[in-house]
Amino acid sequence: EPVQKYLTYVGALGKEKVHNFRVVFDGKMKLAPDKDWLKIKSEQYNFLEPHARLFFIRGNISGIPMVGLHSYVDKEAYMKIKLLSLIPVGNASGQEMNQSETVTVFNDMCLMAPATLIDDRIQWEIIDELTVKAIFNNNDSKISAELYFNEKGELINFISEDRYMTSSGKSYQKVRWSTPIESYKEINGFKLISQGKAIWHLPDNNYCYIKLKLKKIEYNCRDLK
Repeated sequence: EPVQKYLTYVGALGKEKVHNFRVVFDGKMKLAPDKDWLKIKSEQYNFLEPHARLFFIRGNISGIPMVGLHSYVDKEAYMKIKLLSLIPVGNASGQEMNQSETVTVFNDMCLMAPATLIDDRIQWEIIDELTVKAIFNNNDSKISAELYFNEKGELINFISEDRYMTSSGKSYQKVRWSTPIESYKEINGFKLISQGKAIWHLPDNNYCYIKLKLKKIEYNCRDLK
């Protein structure tokens, strides 16, 4: 019932099935808890059948241009971050990244394409009248998350224990991950998040590493831009 109410609230009923979507964000990020915030711009494409996610990011570190790519195709994921498009400062891949990006793909579905939550690959379990657990299985890559809603029907938080934190790709730490939603706005006939953030819940503190503002979203794109 909380998920049904959410789909009604965002305006998903009666809309065409979502096969892919393109999202543009402005925001800022931290590469480590003790680092300064960096202004960023990002663009991503998500595909649903089969699942794929391409997340491209641009920014500057002390005036030096930085680019990054998170790729998830056929449940295989990697992350690359480079300075001047040449010097690698982050390079991650492997089973931990595959599982982590499966969580991210499902998070994107929940926050940016709620109409996709009718997917048969999702199993729902009721926790209480405002909270559900979701188990998402993408080609035997299985993750879970808890979704928290308010009385209005808005999704207000997404929490998963199945994501790994890494900065360089050399070591991984399994850490609780959440994406609290701060506000909603009307865009292309849907009520969607207007801004939000992602947080690692470390043993000694919470590390908010990215804050994003939604600038544009398009569904069922026919051309790459």
